[in-house]
Amino acid sequence: KFLSVTRALDHARRMVDDGADLIDIGGESTRPGAASLSAEAEWRRVMPVIERLASRLPLPLSIDTSKALVAQRALDAGASLVNDVTALQGDAGMAAVVAGARVPVILMHMRGTPRTMQRAPRYRDVVVEVAQWLRQAAQRASVAGIRAERIWVDPGLGFGKTAPHNLSLLQRLEEIVALGYPVVVGPSRKSFIGRTLQAEVDERLAGTLACVLCAAAQGVR
Repeated sequence: KFLSVTRALDHARRMVDDGADLIDIGGESTRPGAASLSAEAEWRRVMPVIERLASRLPLPLSIDTSKALVAQRALDAGASLVNDVTALQGDAGMAAVVAGARVPVILMHMRGTPRTMQRAPRYRDVVVEVAQWLRQAAQRASVAGIRAERIWVDPGLGFGKTAPHNLSLLQRLEEIVALGYPVVVGPSRKSFIGRTLQAEVDERLAGTLACVLCAAAQGVR
């Protein structure tokens, strides 16, 4: 929707007016089945948006990427947080970039890759397994030199999970919060909401808001 620079800038300004605390900028789709993008192509998409917003908006910018090159360039251009759906595992250089910049990082749980993640994902207890995985990801980040207070975690709704898996995570988000890190969730308009409510993608606002309220009530930041 906001791939052009003009649309992205206009939308960012609207989000500021609506009370946003943080704007997350990404140039590569991570929807189920999405193909990967080269670092240079991804950077060409986000670069003009980050450079313009960094000089015009009075709030933090997050770079949504799993590539160290893109993260480093975005931080140099004015971003102040890295949001990595691979939890530092997609690029061997990412942990060093984050540690060196001394910025917060969001570590998200995903099973497989966007291309493969929805091929019959299975768990014995999705909440227990996701919590354990996130704890280990945070420990790896700490070993790599990222301070604990800069680590945020995300259970990855819709990333390698069925609709029942996502609903179980929403019901028991307190177990993720209990890990002790700030928790982020991103339910917006996702397919599990559509399946639950029998709603098309443009009819999922009520379901999204319900997920957000459920998360906030359990301590998600």
